Amino acid sequence: MRRNWVALLGQVALIGMAFGIAGAVAQTSVPVDDQVKAARAIAMELGGKLKGELTAAMASGGPVQALGVCKTVAPAIAADLASSSGGKVGRTALKVRNPANAADAFEKAVLLRFVEDAAKGADPSKLEHAEIVETEGRRSMRYMKAIPMAAAPCATCHGTAIAPDLLQTIREFYPADEAVGFEAGDIRGAFTIELPLP
Repeated sequence: MRRNWVALLGQVALIGMAFGIAGAVAQTSVPVDDQVKAARAIAMELGGKLKGELTAAMASGGPVQALGVCKTVAPAIAADLASSSGGKVGRTALKVRNPANAADAFEKAVLLRFVEDAAKGADPSKLEHAEIVETEGRRSMRYMKAIPMAAAPCATCHGTAIAPDLLQTIREFYPADEAVGFEAGDIRGAFTIELPLP
């Protein structure tokens, strides 16, 4: 099946087969630009709301309260956005805190590409990927936006020097946690959006 590549401001790379991702890029009557814009807006809204909640929690109750926001509020925000968009909305990473956020094959391939591009000097804050895929006869737009590790507030819970009492709480909340040891500018993970196509 013929692939259609979409270049958006030089930032969206469609790489499907190069990553060995199952599925194929398909023609659709829905303009790709509109789908990417919609996915990009959802990712921005998720990031903005989550940052606001984390900042408020850090100011009022410190890192432990912020950790609670990540555990309960972040999934609720994603669920609301998924409901309003009719798609799937979330966060994922190569090293996740919550196993429910583990990357699927598509997401893992894109995340690895983000890490590779950042290592070559690309600005992590500008890395994104969009692709139309077909899986079992169902077409969708899959979009991912890299989440660079910020010095604050992210490093408090995901960095290389986590306070021992906070680390203990993290282990209590997430016994299988892998999301530590990041430095500012690392690819912490990505927002991941999937919107159905007609």
